[in-house]
Amino acid sequence: MKCGSVEYFSQGLCERCHPGGPEYLGSCKDCLAWGVYRKHNWRCWQCRWWQGHYPVADCAYCGRRVPVGVQAACRLCLESARLLSGPGVAPDLELVARYGQQLLFANMPAPRKPSPPKQSVRAARIVRAAQIPPVTQWEQPALFHADPDPELLRQATTAGAGDWTYLTDGIVFEHAKRFGWSNRQTNQVRRSLKMIQLIRPPGSTSIRASEVLRLRRYDTNTNQVSTLDVLAAAGLLADDRIPPIVGYYESKTSGLPPTIRNQLDIWFDVMRHGSKTPPRRKPRDDATIRILIQGIAPILYSWTETGITSLAQVTSRMVSETLPNEPPQRHWADRGLRSVFTIIKARRLVFTNPVRDLPNVGTRSTIPLPLNPATILDALNHPDPATALGVALVTFHGLTNNQTRTIQLTDIIDGHLTLSDGRSIPLADPVRSRLTTWLDYRTQKWPNTLNPHLFITIQTAPRLNPPGHQFPWKKAGLNPQSLRTDRILQEIHATGGDVRRICDLFGIGIEAASRYAATIGHPNIP
Repeated sequence: MKCGSVEYFSQGLCERCHPGGPEYLGSCKDCLAWGVYRKHNWRCWQCRWWQGHYPVADCAYCGRRVPVGVQAACRLCLESARLLSGPGVAPDLELVARYGQQLLFANMPAPRKPSPPKQSVRAARIVRAAQIPPVTQWEQPALFHADPDPELLRQATTAGAGDWTYLTDGIVFEHAKRFGWSNRQTNQVRRSLKMIQLIRPPGSTSIRASEVLRLRRYDTNTNQVSTLDVLAAAGLLADDRIPPIVGYYESKTSGLPPTIRNQLDIWFDVMRHGSKTPPRRKPRDDATIRILIQGIAPILYSWTETGITSLAQVTSRMVSETLPNEPPQRHWADRGLRSVFTIIKARRLVFTNPVRDLPNVGTRSTIPLPLNPATILDALNHPDPATALGVALVTFHGLTNNQTRTIQLTDIIDGHLTLSDGRSIPLADPVRSRLTTWLDYRTQKWPNTLNPHLFITIQTAPRLNPPGHQFPWKKAGLNPQSLRTDRILQEIHATGGDVRRICDLFGIGIEAASRYAATIGHPNIP
């Protein structure tokens, strides 16, 4: 016969080669696995895929002429090496030449990775199933830190790491399905978890956030933020990150005397966390604390150079003589010193408040100016749908940048936008058309996102936080505050200086509205 068999069936072919022959089971042509049929050309499902993706050549380990992969090995040698090496370890093809090949049943491959969970499971339950030791409050810190070799770390990560990183894939898949992660992002998180398994100190029961942030040194193809989210969901994250405002405060006050530093530490703690004991105070925003520190730091160092070691030695005359001459710097320095002395006087750290009897320092008043209408029109017609919608919201309704960023999908109902302060704004027709365009683009770009905010980016789509302060103004080339100022000016001139109406419409105070009302009749404003 044509195949060399002596068993004749019909037309010069045997039973196995003839299209009308009986459906006998046989072995795969390439991997020799038992359990294939003639209708699939005597190949199993995996070898059919290999045939379409890899060239036919001589296997470097068994010498057969079959499709070989990137390691110059056929699928039979590669699967045999995987069985000999064990799970989570890179296959060693040299073991095939030593121990031989292992034949398999066709179309019955062992699972190489856990399948995603079909239903939402609590992270704690997954952790217990993975037999991960619980996070304890105490652990032995490392004596010193030594960075591993990046190339060796990448090779070890590619080879795979067993232990709990292989079992936590269920947590990653659950998080990816919930937040609509892409395959690339999911694989980046799995790779990051394997790297953490290799660099973490022996015996540690939790993962520090600083260890995750160091992954960028060894491999740029990591996703630190998503890895932190997964570890936090699993209860394995020990967040030791230092807030930026704390680092800024430390850098500005490190050279002060110990007594002044202790007094400022109490002020800084009250400003950040507030105070529930009389006199009570609400916590302030980090941006406010930063600008107050920037205003008082030069004054504190100038007092230190004159021999001052405690703020209890400061007098009203010293405060008035050291305030800067420039109005903006003088204003923030005055506000910062008043805040410091008010808090430490309430905590009985000084005898008197030297700033109490001094007059308040105000800022130099400026005249708000309108924008060029052509510039606004170009931004309204921007090809980016997010930029066009953001500009339209501020141009027609005078929203602030923070209000625009924090708008959620549920805040817009029947063409009305409900703000956090309770105001309900009927959206203008140009805003509605741009809103429809952006929502269509948003649904097409991120169909599985759970982010409730109206504006999302490629970074915030797989999470729940709002976009950054620069979105979408970086593409527009405009400042949102300038757009809001232009809108308020248009309204104040259209109403003839109705301050009460401006306050209700834009949510500003009487003092701010009076500043805009003062522009009526100004020669530089049309």
